[in-house]
Amino acid sequence: MRSLDRQVRTEGEHNSTQPKLPIEQGDVLGRMDIPRLGMSVAVLQGTNSRILRRGVGHIVGTPLPGEAGNSGIAGHRDTFFRALKDLRIDDQIRLQTPTAILRYRVDWLKVVASDDTNVLAPSAESALTLVTCYPFYFVGPAPKRFVVHASRD
Repeated sequence: MRSLDRQVRTEGEHNSTQPKLPIEQGDVLGRMDIPRLGMSVAVLQGTNSRILRRGVGHIVGTPLPGEAGNSGIAGHRDTFFRALKDLRIDDQIRLQTPTAILRYRVDWLKVVASDDTNVLAPSAESALTLVTCYPFYFVGPAPKRFVVHASRD
């Protein structure tokens, strides 16, 4: 969270016409909040095990949050994304990046097979797809995925 605060301050001090630095694995992209659940978590670039111990991770190959398209974010069901089990349609998701506060509203929730990548399909509108393992209290590698889709407010 301190890293995001520094990025926000730095972004405000720089001219927006300066080129952006490339994003590296593990870089802090922002903070995701789900107010009704009291959830707040850092969003990092990538989804390796080290990254997912520190926060939730942006799925490489999907647009960055705030860009046009379907941004994917993954997290562990037994840590940061455990609260998703209590999410409801129409709940708000806020994502703060160094340059903006993005607001999304949950459209749908569903359980899919672990190899179903259709939920991350490109879209024309700015959307957010959260993915975690399912069932939430399963011991060992979970056989399915719990998926949350939200559209920009």
